[in-house]
Amino acid sequence: MAENPHQDVSDVAAIFADRARARMIGALIDGRRLPASRLAAEAGISAATASGHLRKMLDGHIVQVEVSGRHRFYYLADQQVATAYEAMSAMTPLPSVTSLRAGTRMQRLRSARTCYDHFAGRLGVAITAALIDSGVLVPLDEVADTRRREGDGLSSQLAPGHFKLGSDAAAELHSWGVDLAYVESLTRPTLRFCLDWTEQRNHLAGALGAAILQAARDREWIAPGPRPRELAITEAGAAGFARLAPALGEQLAG
Repeated sequence: MAENPHQDVSDVAAIFADRARARMIGALIDGRRLPASRLAAEAGISAATASGHLRKMLDGHIVQVEVSGRHRFYYLADQQVATAYEAMSAMTPLPSVTSLRAGTRMQRLRSARTCYDHFAGRLGVAITAALIDSGVLVPLDEVADTRRREGDGLSSQLAPGHFKLGSDAAAELHSWGVDLAYVESLTRPTLRFCLDWTEQRNHLAGALGAAILQAARDREWIAPGPRPRELAITEAGAAGFARLAPALGEQLAG
């Protein structure tokens, strides 16, 4: 989150603490820019009430706004906001399933979703596991899988040091549609990892995680789900993921 010398942790926490604001942040966590009317609908509040909440989030550097003509589109200020949201989600019990519709919604979220600009849920964890198996990601400790390490908090991005890129990473990532040289030329860290709040395992974030998600979108392997953050895997995606990582293909088929 952008630095504000007049804020302390209680100020930031207060912004997240309101249910309507939390729902609006959740709607933006996949990196999109949305108008106030859409955010009001997501939060189940009036446009006037949403306007007040958005002002508080702007003042608190939680969101930013892009003006296009007469329209204003809101988006998360940076990935730290998404990270904080995921961290709090990890500390919140999964909601009780009281209907088939609610059960389906939770199943979709757990199956495949975005976390800011990268894959999350079972698909995100499975892709990370496939990259470990293929040698793209090489562990820097004795844990050669996605499991949570001792000392990893139930929070957002993890400290660097879990993995490094393997010697053949560039060639392997080419098959995923990712140009590693370009990814490494970006100013943001190539490798970052989040502790997935539904799976309690690591999923890949950082510039590489974002590039893999974008490549899947470009190949039309995934499509937006019914609600924000949800992802649907297309037939082409199921075949593509299975070709790149047979174990991942088996999970998708199951």
